Amino acid sequence: MAEISQRKRIWGWWFFDWASQPYHTLLVTFIFGPFFAVVATEYFLGTGMEEEAAKAGAQSLWAWNMGAAGLIIGIGAPIMGALADTRGRRRPWIMGFSAMYVIGAAALWFIALDGSNLYWMLIFFSLGFIGAEYALIFINSQLPELGTEEEVGEISGSGFAFGYFGGLLSLIIVLVFFAEMGEGKTIAGLAPAFGLLDADQMQGTRATGPITALWYLVFMIPYFRWVHEPLVNKVRGTVSEAMATLAETIGKLKYRRSLLWFLISSMLYRDALNGMYTFGGIYANLVLDWSVPQVGIFGILGATSAVFFSWIGGKLDKRFGPKPVIIGAIWVLIGSAIVIINMSREEFFGMPLAEGSNLPDIVMMICGALFGGMGGILQAASRTLMVRHTDPATPTESFGLYGLSGRATAFIAPILIGIATTMTGSARLGVSPVILLFVLGLILLRWVNAKGDKETWADAS
Repeated sequence: MAEISQRKRIWGWWFFDWASQPYHTLLVTFIFGPFFAVVATEYFLGTGMEEEAAKAGAQSLWAWNMGAAGLIIGIGAPIMGALADTRGRRRPWIMGFSAMYVIGAAALWFIALDGSNLYWMLIFFSLGFIGAEYALIFINSQLPELGTEEEVGEISGSGFAFGYFGGLLSLIIVLVFFAEMGEGKTIAGLAPAFGLLDADQMQGTRATGPITALWYLVFMIPYFRWVHEPLVNKVRGTVSEAMATLAETIGKLKYRRSLLWFLISSMLYRDALNGMYTFGGIYANLVLDWSVPQVGIFGILGATSAVFFSWIGGKLDKRFGPKPVIIGAIWVLIGSAIVIINMSREEFFGMPLAEGSNLPDIVMMICGALFGGMGGILQAASRTLMVRHTDPATPTESFGLYGLSGRATAFIAPILIGIATTMTGSARLGVSPVILLFVLGLILLRWVNAKGDKETWADAS
């Protein structure tokens, strides 16, 4: 077998981002999430709820489900990372979680318009979402093998840019050829799938699940062909041995203060970012009354911004290091969040708006571009900073802890949003807790060493 070049390995690694991004772009944020909110709202209206209460109920249902999925991810991430490092293999895990991704996404085709199977759809959605997040842990752990410390920042940023471009392309395809707008036509005025799908049953929008699954199956081929695991001679460990290793690793965190503060900080600000991604499209639908295709256009703008800014962020990361890039991105995200929380169809920061004003639409589009762009920068630079804190002897375990920091409290943002939505009865005010999470994460970054630490777990004492 011909030797695979390092450049080709990097491209193969990037293809995971390209293959997996549609789950977040199409399903979590811009198409299925808002569509689910519409179906759930109609379902709650049918039970006799008032319109505002029905919208809040739909957002709360989505929030509690995302919180439960985040809790499962947070508990399992470091355990599987330790197990993979003990056994020395990542590919079987990636294949298993890929199967979860595909099954969960494909099953969303069966969502009933009357809301009769909402909870089953949430279960399948969570299955795919958990699979995507678990697979990402093992993919991230391969980053240190792809280049030097000076190179991985740009590799990470370019990977996110490539992935966001894949998400953008998939979103455009769905909006042009599948998702229904008014009168059962797509944004391009076409019948869904050229008339092969029933617009009355919203089959074009429902098809985003199978499309996401098929996209992943096709575009993971370069990854599995070009990214091979290095030869290792690890003894095949047991689950109990992996758990013991994990417990020892967590215990030694107290000796690696920079890593500890980074894990806690990133836990908070990434949770806030995921909260904005998860509820951005739903917010636009419930607060500004955007249709699902309008939310999709919003997504195109955000994804385009993410492609550009992720690439720029990688360049800035290479020049200035990841920490200043992270801080700048968080400040922009805080400002954007404050803006949208103080905006509705009727007013902007307490100032009444004329009936029919398009100011909220313009502002939301600008904020969407900032969320996409700064979110891409934040995730890429955070991955680079984690590389600077990674023990080269156990990269998967290290990124398992990173996955834990990103998901151990992944239930907090959705739950806080659920609580705030329930207490205020407002989908707009319900997303306000993300600002607090961003601020706390920013404060804790103060104690993170910008250059990371080079200790191994064995050195920690």
